[in-house]
Amino acid sequence: MRIGGAAGRSVHTDERSSPMASDHATHTLDVPGVTLTYDVRGELADATPERRVLVMVGSPMDASGFGTLASYFTDRPVVTYDPRGVGRSIRTDDATESTPEQHADDIGRIIDALGGGPVDLFASSGGAVNGLALVSVRPELVRTLVAHEPPLAEYLPDRDQVLAANRDIGETYQRSGRPAAMAKFLQLVMVEGPLPDSYADQPAPDPAMFGMPTDDDGSRDDPLLAQNNRTCVPYVPDLEALGSASTRIVVAAGVESAEQLTGRAAAAVADVLGLDLAVFPSHHGGFLGGEFGQAGEPEPFAARLHQVLDA
Repeated sequence: MRIGGAAGRSVHTDERSSPMASDHATHTLDVPGVTLTYDVRGELADATPERRVLVMVGSPMDASGFGTLASYFTDRPVVTYDPRGVGRSIRTDDATESTPEQHADDIGRIIDALGGGPVDLFASSGGAVNGLALVSVRPELVRTLVAHEPPLAEYLPDRDQVLAANRDIGETYQRSGRPAAMAKFLQLVMVEGPLPDSYADQPAPDPAMFGMPTDDDGSRDDPLLAQNNRTCVPYVPDLEALGSASTRIVVAAGVESAEQLTGRAAAAVADVLGLDLAVFPSHHGGFLGGEFGQAGEPEPFAARLHQVLDA
């Protein structure tokens, strides 16, 4: 069946289940270059001015990563989605990369399909970058944006080193494949404090150190390394647009990741926007409750998110 959407867009729905939640409806939305898939938990009609629809987005993480966190928000409708080219959101074009601006447009189209905003938006990692991009162009869609650890290099004191390391990861992926590039990515995000000037001179890490195989399988379509990382980390937000937006913006970081790249980047973004950094429990994946074999502290994380949204 169809649900409401702007003219020229088709929105189809079907009832599907996931291991983390059997109480949601799954919908698809055809937009330029991709058929987006999103899930709705609860009834959209039950949203109130005090309990808005809560949209949860990541990138490149898909909707399956929010199963545990969503379970703590039964007091309002919750919407999650798979970003373009990830999971169930199958590309219909031949593009090999996605940009924050494209992701922002996709999120905005989903909000329109839900009946329009303003919604509350919890956005983590690359999703936080995309959330900032959305608010800079369509602030009327979002009442509160909680941007959790956006991995932006622009405002870091070691900006040049971070951008160089990020470029090297992309080049390594194209040259040597996922294990070699992912080892470099993991090494980068685990560094505590600013990168030294000599960071690029250190030996390449062994993928086996991270429990990964060492062989290149020849694929070059990884959602992180091929599609998103090269456009996400260098993105420069429109500070003027964000500063004048009607959206309440909260930039957040985990207490355990404060000195790592994503935590430091969040603090830097908050600073340039003139905001206090909101400290959340746990780390970059603090809301995870076993998804992808990882666990943070989802219950206190959810409590903190409730507190921030209800402020």
